[in-house]
Amino acid sequence: MTDSTATRGDGGGKVRWDFTFAFWVLRFWLGMRALLVGIEKFGAYHSVAMPLIDPSTGQPDASGVMINVNVKSYALANYAGMTAALRDKFAHDPLLPKFAVTAFDHLLGPAFIVTGIMLLIGLGTRLSLLAQAALYIALTAGLVLIDQNDGVAYLGIHAGLVAAAFLLVEHNRFAVLKRW
Repeated sequence: MTDSTATRGDGGGKVRWDFTFAFWVLRFWLGMRALLVGIEKFGAYHSVAMPLIDPSTGQPDASGVMINVNVKSYALANYAGMTAALRDKFAHDPLLPKFAVTAFDHLLGPAFIVTGIMLLIGLGTRLSLLAQAALYIALTAGLVLIDQNDGVAYLGIHAGLVAAAFLLVEHNRFAVLKRW
């Protein structure tokens, strides 16, 4: 018995914990990444006027000077699946129908949140990996159409990580609905 294997009590052979840990790294990284990307779709910065703080006293400046500070907040009203600049670029591409862009824009954030949570808790790991792969492929297709090659390479790395997770998914431990 080596450090990375242990005999299973059910007579099923050896458990390769190094593969299990490798899968967990991918599962939790992809899950956390998707969850946070989805949540960020609901974030926005708002300018708030605040009094200037005197650094020596820690009190508001006596002259009453106000400064604008950007404060980030999260709300359903802030939702934007795509930035306005990307939406404008997609609107001018003849290969993308407006209804498809609108639908994708509305579903992108929730899809990332759902697949992220599914991966983190191990609920249908294979299905959530497949859904993330589909998201990354769709995002890649969109970026190719608007000639954003830096983003394409970035998404290619994510697709590779999902593929690596698929190769290791048989070593998934502590999952809900392990088969799926």
